[in-house]
Amino acid sequence: MTTKKAGQVPVIQVIERMLSLLDALAAQQDPVSLKLLSETTGLHPSTAHRILNDLAIGRLVDRPEAGSYRLGMRLLELGNLVKARLDVRDAALGPMRELHKLTHQPVNLSVRQGDEIVYIERTYSERSGMQVVRAVGGRAPLHLTSVGKLFLAHEDPQRVRAYASRTGLAGHTRNSITELSALERELAQVRQSGMARDNEELELGVRCMAAGIFDDQGKLIAGLSVSAPADRLEESWAERVKSTAQAISNSLGHHHP
Repeated sequence: MTTKKAGQVPVIQVIERMLSLLDALAAQQDPVSLKLLSETTGLHPSTAHRILNDLAIGRLVDRPEAGSYRLGMRLLELGNLVKARLDVRDAALGPMRELHKLTHQPVNLSVRQGDEIVYIERTYSERSGMQVVRAVGGRAPLHLTSVGKLFLAHEDPQRVRAYASRTGLAGHTRNSITELSALERELAQVRQSGMARDNEELELGVRCMAAGIFDDQGKLIAGLSVSAPADRLEESWAERVKSTAQAISNSLGHHHP
């Protein structure tokens, strides 16, 4: 497990110690005793114990029995998230470029992080005639974006209500959906059509359409969207967006029922 480049040391001492403990755990297949971890890292047993206790609270470390430790399942969960994003980006770039050739408008690849989507790739040209409103790495609320609605549509009703409660469904434009009942109706349409739309809800003058990308387990891991000036978004693109998203899903091992 590599945690830092040669010659680089974390500025915060407790993080350096935490990383040294994770490295020591990664070097052993079986659970490791506090005594051995202390000897391996050079940390005082009481210091190692305090850090390991906090790591266990965060599920980065498991305690299979008193006094022994191993790497926690949260590391696997986080690693799978990173793997999915890297894989989907590699799989999506070629199809995204082809979709851009057809539409001459920005084509976006986004993933969910908490209550927001994050743009991880974009294909566009200056000829698209619109400003790039969300750069790669940019974030936006789920309920205001076409891709975000895809993710909400795959949640159960209680989780959607919890999202609405947490965020207050704050709006950005006069078209933003700010009422739970309206959002629920929108999500029902998304589930029915397999497509989601943003009708100038995030940015005035910009509309989007999106379709989901699924992994080999059938899990929604990303969304593919086309954004365009409101008067240039063509409905004829919808099927191509869906087929492109499906092609990317297929390359990730997804088999559409």
